[in-house]
Amino acid sequence: MLLVFVLCVQMRWCIAVVLLQLFSPALQADPLLYELQNGQEKPKPWLNRALEDVFPSREVSKPTQIREIQQTKMTSHSFPMFAEYINLKWVTWNGSLPDGAVAIFNGYTERTDYVCKVNCEAGFYTPSKGNFCQYPYADKEYASSKFEVLVNVDHFEFIEWIQDSYGSVPQYAIKTCPNSDIYVGKNKYGLGKVVAQHEAFFLPWEGEEYWYKNYHVLAINTDSYSQHISHVEYGIDQMELFHHPPEALQMAKVTNLECRNVEKTVKLEKTSTVEKTWDIGRDTRNGSISTMKAKVPILGPGTVDFTKEQTVTFSEGTSMSESISHSVSVELLVPPNHSCAVRMEGRKMTAEIPYTGRLSRTNHKGETHWTYITGTYDGVSVGEINAVVDRCQPVTDAVPCSPSQD
Repeated sequence: MLLVFVLCVQMRWCIAVVLLQLFSPALQADPLLYELQNGQEKPKPWLNRALEDVFPSREVSKPTQIREIQQTKMTSHSFPMFAEYINLKWVTWNGSLPDGAVAIFNGYTERTDYVCKVNCEAGFYTPSKGNFCQYPYADKEYASSKFEVLVNVDHFEFIEWIQDSYGSVPQYAIKTCPNSDIYVGKNKYGLGKVVAQHEAFFLPWEGEEYWYKNYHVLAINTDSYSQHISHVEYGIDQMELFHHPPEALQMAKVTNLECRNVEKTVKLEKTSTVEKTWDIGRDTRNGSISTMKAKVPILGPGTVDFTKEQTVTFSEGTSMSESISHSVSVELLVPPNHSCAVRMEGRKMTAEIPYTGRLSRTNHKGETHWTYITGTYDGVSVGEINAVVDRCQPVTDAVPCSPSQD
């Protein structure tokens, strides 16, 4: 809505003043102001100054509006947010708090609040307000019974609140949706959302949405850690063994240009790499130290055996490799003007064995967190080493032997 006033001074000149009525509901739905940057106008999100840095009253001023989201519009993001930190995820509310729900003790209200979100709007759940997620949106506080709770399964991931301001967030800040710029935040009054575009933190409070420029952001602690796998149990009845066709590992050829038989001992040697990987269902940071205490599978022809329980240090991630040398010797009788070839053959064997276990990670402070894991052991080895002698072939264009030399 535009209001136009015309001011006339002593009937000599007039000034037309155009006022933009900021209190129009239609404009408040998508308001933009403009600020000068480098001589150009740049759109800037509008914020209601009356709701800035408000000292919230502990007395209920307005009832919270129930704003249910249609089930078809609910978008679940219960998959992990980070490949390395998969225990942190959004879980759909089913009527009770899941184990590992992320919470704070709100000292201002003297209660425990849990991190929740409705679609991409972060807020809080607290039992005293019923089965609702309270969240801020468009100058008001809303509540919905269809929401998701932030869960840190087994309290495994190292998370922390990092102080920030003016829309800035740390690199591993917790997003509400994969492609949004809304993050989980809090200040001294409670939980809410940080919107990078608006450069502010928004607090839902008794029907209102207050905003602040200083806040804390929930983020993953990305400091170095060491990890250890233990309590490993293999699912032997579910393992899969694969025997590949024989392949040549090493070859040699003996050529006899003499006019008499030649005996030759051929020794073939080959070093192969045996690879073993324990998939733990998540990435492992480069440079971290990973160890395991468990039995190690040994692949044999048609079967799998296990070592005694031992401690293994992984070379990279959760994989280990070792070199195994193979050698065979063959006695060849090579006729005159003939060439004989011999090769070493081996069969590659692979195994996939599901397993369960416990994974621990210890940070630089000495704090250790545990979680249960399910994964797959993948092993590769080379066995069934054989020497194969091919038929000797005449040497092309060889100098014929005289009858007296035969």
